[in-house]
Amino acid sequence: MKFEGMLKDNALQGKTILITGGGTGLGKSIGKYCVELGANLIITSRRQEVLDETAQEFSEIGDGEVLAISSDVRKVEDVERVIKTSLDKFGTIDSVLNNAAGNFIAPTERLTPKAFDVVVDIVLKGTYNYSLLLGQHWIKEKQAASILNIVTTYAWTGSAFVAPSAAAKGGVLALTRSLAAEWAKYNIRCNAIAPGPFPTKGAWDRLFPKPISTFINFEKSLPLKRYGNHQELANLAAYLLSDYAGYFNGEVVTIDGGEWIHNAGEFNKLERVPKALWGLIERATRGKKKK
Repeated sequence: MKFEGMLKDNALQGKTILITGGGTGLGKSIGKYCVELGANLIITSRRQEVLDETAQEFSEIGDGEVLAISSDVRKVEDVERVIKTSLDKFGTIDSVLNNAAGNFIAPTERLTPKAFDVVVDIVLKGTYNYSLLLGQHWIKEKQAASILNIVTTYAWTGSAFVAPSAAAKGGVLALTRSLAAEWAKYNIRCNAIAPGPFPTKGAWDRLFPKPISTFINFEKSLPLKRYGNHQELANLAAYLLSDYAGYFNGEVVTIDGGEWIHNAGEFNKLERVPKALWGLIERATRGKKKK
């Protein structure tokens, strides 16, 4: 299967996009495609050396400029510094992708309040820090702009063993729709993506460590029998950040190969029934015909 970019060349030309958690993982993959499409990029995370390596990679693939600034999304003063430095360099920021996240698996009863804080502060607090401060700037400047958040399918349902992440992503989901409703009058759009399994080195090692992956073949349990490719997610993100998606507002797009729906259906597990048994099942459920 071939995975390639779907948007026209230079579809993001002239746009300046800020990506939190942009040095690695999904944020890096999305940022790479945005640069290929002509965007200027601001990438931020806590490790400057990682950001510098990513910025160097990006500088070789597109015409847009890349600004790499280390910061902590949980600290308002860091967020203010990133925004000011970015505006000083580019003059404007057109979009923010709130991608920075933290997650790990654990029985909830084994967690401390501090463990909850680590995840909730990065995911929820980091998202509202950037959304609020940039939103205030955009409203003051009367600038059209967009916010794109990364949530997850269990933001709706909750999930065992990732309670801090579920709580935080649920908050981001509510924030997405709240801002979409309130800030549309300022021409500020707010949408979100709920990705399914798109493996990344750091996050995947925490969510599916070897002791678990040795006895659960997660990939084979998926409806399409494969993980998502990063380019598929980058295509969707770039589209929602582009002017082509100008009428998208308050929407949360799930991209998970049908995993959520497959697991939600009460009778979906009947696919495990061998085909040869369906004749017997039909006779049993229909009963004997009356003579």
